[in-house]
Amino acid sequence: MTNLDAVRTLALSLPRSYEALVHDRVKFRVGRIVYLAFSRDETVMGFAFPKEEREALVASEPEKFMMPGQGHLRYQWVHARLAAIDDEEMRELVLDAWRMVVPKRVAADHLGESIA
Repeated sequence: MTNLDAVRTLALSLPRSYEALVHDRVKFRVGRIVYLAFSRDETVMGFAFPKEEREALVASEPEKFMMPGQGHLRYQWVHARLAAIDDEEMRELVLDAWRMVVPKRVAADHLGESIA
């Protein structure tokens, strides 16, 4: 299982990423775009995720993942229970969410990839 401190360490190591406290909730942003957000009790992590793939993700592992609230369904967003994911899976989710909000060149440079 992972926790906010592990997520924070990774998120703050990513280029252009910073932490913000909004209405007593920890969020991570690139510019003005939020790509990670935590519930007030820090047990649920919301993260950027392709809208067209989230129903399949939630259906595949409903003990880990859940749909965002009704007011957030229009966004590219899904939730994960932190107690149900390990550090390796958290790393993948955070990097994918961050990659959605930074320029492709920034992500490629940081991850040592080439842009085709």
